[in-house]
Amino acid sequence: MSADDAALVACLVTRRGRFLVAEPYFEPGLPITLGRRGGTPAEAGELVLVAPARGGSRGRVVERLGDPDDIDVVLRALAGQAGAARAFPAAVEDAVGRLSPDPPPPTGDRRDLRDRPAFTVDPGTAKDHDDALTVERHGDGLRVLVHIADVAAVVPLAGPVDEEARRRGFSVYLPGRVDPMLPQALASGRCSLVPGRPRDVVTVELPIGPDRRVGRPSFSRAQIVSRRRFSYDEVEAVLTDGAPCEPDLRLALADADALAHDLRAARGRRGALALDRPELELELVDGRVVDARTVAEPRAHALVEELMVLANEAVAAELTRRRRPALFRAHEPPDPESVERLYDALADLGVPTPPLPDVLGPSEAAAAVGRVAGTTLAYARQRGHGAEAWSTMILRALQRARYDPDLRSHAGLASPAYCHFTSPIRRYPDLVVHRALLDGLGVGPPAAGEDLGDLAVALSEREREAATLERDGERICLARLLEDRLPADRDETFAGEVIGLIGSGLFVRFGGVFEGFLPVRRLGRDWYDLNDRGTALVGRSSGFRYRLGDPVEVRVERIESERGRVALAPADGAE
Repeated sequence: MSADDAALVACLVTRRGRFLVAEPYFEPGLPITLGRRGGTPAEAGELVLVAPARGGSRGRVVERLGDPDDIDVVLRALAGQAGAARAFPAAVEDAVGRLSPDPPPPTGDRRDLRDRPAFTVDPGTAKDHDDALTVERHGDGLRVLVHIADVAAVVPLAGPVDEEARRRGFSVYLPGRVDPMLPQALASGRCSLVPGRPRDVVTVELPIGPDRRVGRPSFSRAQIVSRRRFSYDEVEAVLTDGAPCEPDLRLALADADALAHDLRAARGRRGALALDRPELELELVDGRVVDARTVAEPRAHALVEELMVLANEAVAAELTRRRRPALFRAHEPPDPESVERLYDALADLGVPTPPLPDVLGPSEAAAAVGRVAGTTLAYARQRGHGAEAWSTMILRALQRARYDPDLRSHAGLASPAYCHFTSPIRRYPDLVVHRALLDGLGVGPPAAGEDLGDLAVALSEREREAATLERDGERICLARLLEDRLPADRDETFAGEVIGLIGSGLFVRFGGVFEGFLPVRRLGRDWYDLNDRGTALVGRSSGFRYRLGDPVEVRVERIESERGRVALAPADGAE
């Protein structure tokens, strides 16, 4: 499919008399009559991508995708409609094809760190390994080297690969598939820090004292050879069960784990937000969704995350010290009035809250949110319900994180200076930061003199679009799984809890992983109104309340799997 195709629509092909018609698949829309010329032939019953002609009533098929019963086909259609699954232009593939699989040996300003014990820690299915670690004891403390793929070394500014990466902005992760920012030959090949192969990196060296204070970091271009690729499960097995491991890497993992624990605790004392929301894992086999589960944050993820945060902070501080224009990650403190409303709403739900300070400025408001997050989740664990609804309330009291050319604090991490540096294979802002750092160090070409304000706005928007697309993919997969699991008569009832409210009904989490909407018109003969704080739907006659976090019994009434929507009814059949 050509990258020039724009405004594509995923459609199901149907036959109406002598004509083939494309019905929009994911959202309601007018049917598109398919022309007989200039398009790809298609058959009734197929999912396709259609380029509508001007006016939208006619169009041509630009790609046949396959059977809509195959979830992989559906996700391909979702990505294609969003523009995330388009082929890389020929100029990009040509530029990448001229690169050798491995870099030349290090010379000049590039340090030779190939003999240092580096390792990666990633999910078991990961193929694009942006980051590696070296953790060594040094006197009474540690020396932590965070190695990040040197994408800038093979993606010249304003070249065809760079222009395409900038247009995409981010890799998009849908269940069972990745639509990468960079071609696979880079993302999973030349740039990926795979074990046993030389790889160019940008290294942040962090001296850690015995009191866990971070000394003055240093930055360099280097070359490493990763000794081992650990999955999260393998790290857990080494740390908890004593699974076989090279002695120096076992020691490095143990030291990194202890350091990460202390760093996270210190960050919490400074007011960082810790909501501990579980991640959804979906299992796809042969075109079907066969399982879904939520998992708590793996210990190994926390280990890596804290050390990446350290590196990101160090780079942001260095860019600021050198007054280098770059993209920073901004997460400004919440509005004090929003925090007061949050506390009032939690109190209305009977959730205990710590006292607010007498003077509530932006910094005090950020710290107050950090405190109430901890107490609220502890209360939810004690009660056995409410964690998702109440943590969502807390998140909505915060401002949205974004990219900004001006240095601003990151309230969620309680960090005065922060940027994204550690994932240049899958995030374009990180590549911008790499170029700024290398330019400032005098070991890279001049960074772009473009308007970083416009770039920050564009990339923040693309980040939101990617997140929305990923959520849509999860919802569609969950709806498919629910369809397969429900008995034909759909009389099964589920224990759930209220996770969201609007004037017309309740959003309910049920069956552990599923989500649906229960309209107020299905709640019996009473009429329900949303209260002023948005915490409960209250019956006008009965006074009965459906509150955020409350348990509720439901049954499934209707599933629109292509839209990821589930309509619910009360388990008792109230009308």
